[in-house]
Amino acid sequence: MFASLSKKSIWLNLLIAILIVAGLILLFFNSLDFFTRHGEEVNVPSVTGKSFEEAREQLESIGFEVVIQDSVYRDTIQARAVVKQFPEPEAKVKKNRTVYLTVNRTVPPDVVMPNLVGMSVRNAAIVLKQFGLKMGDTTYKPDFAKNSVLTQLKNKEEIKPGTRLPMGTPINLVLGSGLSNIDMGVPDLFGMTYADAKEILNASGISFGARVLDDDVKDTVNAFIYRQSPERNTPDRRVNRIRPGQMIDVWLSTQKPQRDTTTRVAPAVDNNY
Repeated sequence: MFASLSKKSIWLNLLIAILIVAGLILLFFNSLDFFTRHGEEVNVPSVTGKSFEEAREQLESIGFEVVIQDSVYRDTIQARAVVKQFPEPEAKVKKNRTVYLTVNRTVPPDVVMPNLVGMSVRNAAIVLKQFGLKMGDTTYKPDFAKNSVLTQLKNKEEIKPGTRLPMGTPINLVLGSGLSNIDMGVPDLFGMTYADAKEILNASGISFGARVLDDDVKDTVNAFIYRQSPERNTPDRRVNRIRPGQMIDVWLSTQKPQRDTTTRVAPAVDNNY
């Protein structure tokens, strides 16, 4: 009799335990909707293009948390404007979700000026874009390398590769226009300093080619030219001709050369120079 009662008690307790566990499981799943707020979804508004302050105020008023995830720089939109958001506009999410924003920087970051000299104008434009710089004005000067970059400028000053600049800075380019159809007499550079000769050549649209330095030449600018190619005159004393865009090679020394006057030959005359 006692054994029968004991078995019934065990089965009763087991049944009660099962019912309690089932009730807890049912209660757990029914409460999930409450804790996860199932069905309480809202659309994420679009805040792209708005100022960060305006976007934060709008998102927080709906119940979102706002975090700046990243920053970029674009000179086409205002500083601290929202460039990108996640979740994206019109996405359905639960309240209290965090919205991550990418905003436009107030101060442009610095970038490095590349070396564009010798590139075609098309390649130079691509490189400038890759480095975060803009193509500025283009001007032309006679040079055999047509449409190639001869000089890179910021405003009117030549800028060296490696110089740090604010992103978005416009870079002006001087390009070769090819050889001119008009020729002129080769200028006589003998005895001039490199700096003086450069001014004359620039005014004529002619460039320096090779520069051959004596061993003791340390200061190219103030060195003297004692030989040039092509020379001013031909062996029969006629004036050599040259076109804007061509180049003259020069030999430089620290000592000012003296012209040899022992051979008295009437100087060549060039009425077109």
